[in-house]
Amino acid sequence: MHAFVTGGAGFIGSSLVDRLLADGHSVVAFDNFSTGQRAFLDGASAHASFTLVEGDTLDLPALTAAMAGCDVVFHLAANADVRFGTEHPRRDLEQNTIATFNVLEAMRATGIRRIAFSSTGSVYGEAHVFPTPEDAPFPVQTSLYGASKLAGEGLIAAYASGFGFEGCVFRFVSILGERYTHGHVFDFYKSLRADPTRLRVLGNGKQRKSYLYIGDCLDAMLLAMRRTRNAVEIYNLGTDEYCEVNDSIGWICGRLGIDPVREYTGGERGWIGDNPFIFLDTAKIRGLGWRPKLTIEQGIVRTLEYLQAHPEILEARA
Repeated sequence: MHAFVTGGAGFIGSSLVDRLLADGHSVVAFDNFSTGQRAFLDGASAHASFTLVEGDTLDLPALTAAMAGCDVVFHLAANADVRFGTEHPRRDLEQNTIATFNVLEAMRATGIRRIAFSSTGSVYGEAHVFPTPEDAPFPVQTSLYGASKLAGEGLIAAYASGFGFEGCVFRFVSILGERYTHGHVFDFYKSLRADPTRLRVLGNGKQRKSYLYIGDCLDAMLLAMRRTRNAVEIYNLGTDEYCEVNDSIGWICGRLGIDPVREYTGGERGWIGDNPFIFLDTAKIRGLGWRPKLTIEQGIVRTLEYLQAHPEILEARA
């Protein structure tokens, strides 16, 4: 492949870049560095088959020029700040929906027809079927993030019908692992590092969540892209388990050797759009032969160990 990766300096994007290069592919990473980090691409930069283009997915001419010559797009660039979506609603529209439209238009202009898209399990809203399959009926959307990603999915399906595009839409649970810079493990560890005697917890701590380790996520994505042809297929990506937020706190505190007082804000949701139960049915991706190698607990502990070893990650988002 000659792959084009939007958000190529981000957590998932840079990890994918490294994997693609290790597998012998050539890669163009495209990133505006609003949240991505140049250090994540230090290893990739040593490869002759790697190119970094600094640019914004909202800049269609620049995006189209950078994409020329590639044959597949991994579209990972997005605003993933679910919690504060109501404080800047236009951000999800622009960085998730309009940016996806621009990616598709750049693909159309350059003759690329294959795409992998990072969507989210949040599109299911507060589901009524668990584990939730890809064809579950959709309730009302509960977050601007989920709504913007679902709009992106719709655009991809329409381009597949109208222009012969193909590829995969991946509905992720929360991804964990090395280079992780956003999410509950980051927030809890940063808080406990500042004050190990107490921890503020949004909601009641009984929210049930599923998480997936970055290596397992990449394995699933690349397998699906190899096996999917002549259609746009939707795949849930997650583990076959879930945990309470309280469980995760216990694993983190156990690893740190502390027992802070937990201060709950109350209620079954931590913020507007926080789904109290996320558990996806992954039978479809498992049907291709994929299995996650790490449990949720192992993924959380490995993420914590990475943050402990890289305090500069915490400082970069100070």
